[in-house]
Amino acid sequence: MIRAFLAFATALFLSGPALAAVEIQEVTTPQGFEAWLVEEHSIPFVAIEIRFKGGASLDPEGKRGVTNLMTGLIEEGAGDMDARAFIAARDALAASYSFSVHDDALTVSARFLTENRDQAVALLREALVNPRFDDEAIERVRAQVLSGIRSDETDPNSIAGRTFDQMTFGDHPYGSSRDGTLESVAALTRDDILAAHRAVMAKDRVFIGAAGDITADELGAIIDALLSDLSETGAPMPETAELALTGGVTLVPFETPQSVALFGHVGIDRDDPDFFAAYVANEIFGGSGRQSRLSDEVREKRGLTYGVGTFLADYDYADLLLGQFATANDRMAQAIEVVKDEWSRIAQEGVTQDELDEIKTYLTGAYPLRFDGNGPIARIMVGMQMQGLTPDYINTRNDKVNTVTLDDVKRIAERLFRPEELRFVVVGQPDGVENVN
Repeated sequence: MIRAFLAFATALFLSGPALAAVEIQEVTTPQGFEAWLVEEHSIPFVAIEIRFKGGASLDPEGKRGVTNLMTGLIEEGAGDMDARAFIAARDALAASYSFSVHDDALTVSARFLTENRDQAVALLREALVNPRFDDEAIERVRAQVLSGIRSDETDPNSIAGRTFDQMTFGDHPYGSSRDGTLESVAALTRDDILAAHRAVMAKDRVFIGAAGDITADELGAIIDALLSDLSETGAPMPETAELALTGGVTLVPFETPQSVALFGHVGIDRDDPDFFAAYVANEIFGGSGRQSRLSDEVREKRGLTYGVGTFLADYDYADLLLGQFATANDRMAQAIEVVKDEWSRIAQEGVTQDELDEIKTYLTGAYPLRFDGNGPIARIMVGMQMQGLTPDYINTRNDKVNTVTLDDVKRIAERLFRPEELRFVVVGQPDGVENVN
């Protein structure tokens, strides 16, 4: 039955309204929750996305990793059901729930059939409001988290990310892994987990999107049933991060035949008037969706890596422009120099009209493909809400891309790409690479 449902669910996810048919309704529930809804009644299936702002950045001092551990336990039993009973009940309904935590949000994704909607919602409510946090489940999930932390300690990519974050954010929550440390996770108690549940999953920080076979009135009743018994208010949000990053190279010695590099500096705020110009500029320079300038210079022309890219990292309390690649130890020094040269070139010269025209065609053509089912639509709507966008953004986004001019890109490239501030963190044993402060 489970395999049959997975096949059915895949078909449902891949079907759904096309971009032209995405009409967002703004719904206010009887108890005052705000949600966005796209009705699609052709298939008896509903996707709901719930996101609690704050996420792992709300970990109390000395309790790093508690939100991550709590999130991993939500589905490990609820109400009068232990973990096995809860999973059996979920599978009997052919429902799907997933819970994940990131630096800025805890996300709940629910997928269920219309015929089982009431039972699936009731079961999800138990997980959200009455998680058991049984001792046996705590120790089992704790062991999984600790195993992941130990694995990360020997993974070059994880080491690079951890080093870069610590250098950039210092004591801010972004400066350490949301998984916690071996010591912090081992010391967490059930009371710590209960406190994290109250602090993170609260009514005053929730964003909701839904798509599928459901009306506004039905969604309002479901949301009230799911969330009305949660904490009224959660923990205070963190302060804006003060970035301590400076230009240079940081080498972390690690025995491996291939080194990895993470690089970047301060980025641009999502609300900045030049954000779309910056987005377009970065897609030309190092975007992953097409052949970028950086990929052409580092990979295609010189064969220094299998892949290289850059991206705008939009945290709630910080903004970065980041990139990464891996290469053989004897090629890392050359690859770094090529990246630095290209960073300077785009800052000084901008891009060409052909590059701009090509990326506009790509970005506007690819955008509708994101809306390939109820689940992705619900997820996109929640992301839009958290970024402070309005429902008409879906219909105006491509216009914003198309209005970016060559002068806009040149102006923002000079401002955004700062060669003198570019910091590389390299993990490995690269030839000719030394610490540069």
